Amino acid sequence: QSQLVESGGGLVQPGGSLRLSCVASGFTLDSLAIGWFRQAPGKEREGVSCISSIGSTEYADSVKGRFTISRDNAKLTVYLQMNNLKPEDTAVYYCTMCRPYSIPIVAGGDYWGRGTLVTVSS
Repeated sequence: QSQLVESGGGLVQPGGSLRLSCVASGFTLDSLAIGWFRQAPGKEREGVSCISSIGSTEYADSVKGRFTISRDNAKLTVYLQMNNLKPEDTAVYYCTMCRPYSIPIVAGGDYWGRGTLVTVSS
């Protein structure tokens, strides 16, 4: 079964860091643009970042300079390094295919996994 599985969420204090991982199974990532999306309680899901198959990156303005997306195709993994976290970053984070070179960041399909919860609180 082909799927993307997110992990790495947790509880962190404001100003702290987390690294999320998105691991693919059943398929390879080499030719795909993969992005991170998030949904906060009571809000619509929004695009956070997208990395193209050749490593070009896009970020939402709200995370630019704090978050870094990267990929390791050999490990079938896309990462999201999140630094200087703020309470407003609290959300469930999902990874899925994205439309490269696009602002705003939009999903490239209709697949959504379970996500991983990030809570930023003191």
